[in-house]
Amino acid sequence: MHYVSTRAEPTAAAQAPEAFSDILLGGLAPDGGLYLPAEYPQVSGAELDAWRKLSYADLAFAILSKFATDIPAADLKALCKKTYTADVYRNTRAGEAAKEITPLRVLEQDGDKTLILQALSNGPTLAFKDMAMQLLGNLFEYALSKNNAELNIFGATSGDTGSAAEYAMRGKKGIRVFMLSPHKKMSAFQSAQMFSLQDPNIFNIAVDGVFDDCQDMVKAVSNDLGYKAAQKIGTVNSINWARVVAQVVYYFRGYLGATTENSQKVSFTVPSGNFGNICAGHIARMMGLPIDKLVAATNENDVLDEFFRTGVYRVRKSSETYHTSSPSMDISKASNFERFVYDLVGRDAKRVRALFNKVETAGGFDLSGKPGSDGDEFKLVAGYGFLSGKSTHKDRLDTIRDVQDDFDITIDTHTADGIKVAREHMAPGVPMIVLETALAAKFNETILDALGVDAERPAGFEDIESLPQKFVVMTTDVAKMKAYIAANTGL
Repeated sequence: MHYVSTRAEPTAAAQAPEAFSDILLGGLAPDGGLYLPAEYPQVSGAELDAWRKLSYADLAFAILSKFATDIPAADLKALCKKTYTADVYRNTRAGEAAKEITPLRVLEQDGDKTLILQALSNGPTLAFKDMAMQLLGNLFEYALSKNNAELNIFGATSGDTGSAAEYAMRGKKGIRVFMLSPHKKMSAFQSAQMFSLQDPNIFNIAVDGVFDDCQDMVKAVSNDLGYKAAQKIGTVNSINWARVVAQVVYYFRGYLGATTENSQKVSFTVPSGNFGNICAGHIARMMGLPIDKLVAATNENDVLDEFFRTGVYRVRKSSETYHTSSPSMDISKASNFERFVYDLVGRDAKRVRALFNKVETAGGFDLSGKPGSDGDEFKLVAGYGFLSGKSTHKDRLDTIRDVQDDFDITIDTHTADGIKVAREHMAPGVPMIVLETALAAKFNETILDALGVDAERPAGFEDIESLPQKFVVMTTDVAKMKAYIAANTGL
């Protein structure tokens, strides 16, 4: 299996495919694009049948071995076994080791319409990001130890990526983490999870701005190839291919758990801001997983919903990005969207370069096919199964109350966005699986508003906001950010 950039220049050197280990520690390709497999591996019906009986760790190995073909099978299997254990992914609601890593729960059965919640918050930071990040931490340590090398991870978070990365990388030999987050725009719980870490290899940087400003800084540093090489910069954001492919696994687990035979289809609704989570669903579908629809659920920052309704991708400015009660999706420039656009335009890297150059110069592009548009590929979107919907603060309050009253489950605000939108797209005979985003305790301010009581907290998180916090506040000045990183790496 080899990988190519979504923006590969038409030269032999630039188009030379790379192996999984070559791109593992990085994010953006040198040309500014994102990595994808040169072709998607296909999954047979016989494989799906065999995979129904596997543990999560064994399923992860079966899927990842199709992508990481340059890692010895025994090593990759050991890494999966080390990562996906009941001790790492605990049943946080019950306070005991989980019998299943990502259990399914049927919420609604209305005739032949079924709504299912797939729990993805059993990891150490209580969010779906742990599903990939814990593996990434072990992969990074494995790769670095083979070469006695170091890595400085530079990333951005709107809430959950940062804590998941830091918990996965804390104490890892040869790794430092520099994590940007928008200052005072995460929940108190999210901030405390990150800023309370005192590990010497963890550096938290609160940026005066919104998440998109943080992400822009990560891209600016990544595009400075000389600095990136000198400071040994890598990334764990969802632009990192290894993180996306690790998320593919739970789509297969969800499908296999909700069906009994391969002739059946399911749909997934995914709370979406940066397009990384639902991009993994797109990849699973391209591999042959029988997915009917992939539904992107946005909050008031509805750049993705607008595209899947109209074909217009219109990035919002920082001043136009809303601070909402589902803050991890307060994103108006979806970094992973480029991977889908690459497939949508027939893997034409020249078109991708032109379209995303227009994002930088004109704030977006238009594939609606209307006069003056940039293309007509929007007509092909339905063939990839994508739909979308939008949820507001009132919607999520109503959905949180509804799910609590009907099913005695307290859901977080992002999952509420997912359930609200999922209900709008349920189809007879096709189970709709909503991917859980996080435990409700991470967004207690809104839970208290919705239910009048605090969300239950898992053991060990009872008083996290009162712990001492370690972070610095910085502006969006990229030069100052580079100087800060260099001063703390010793390189």
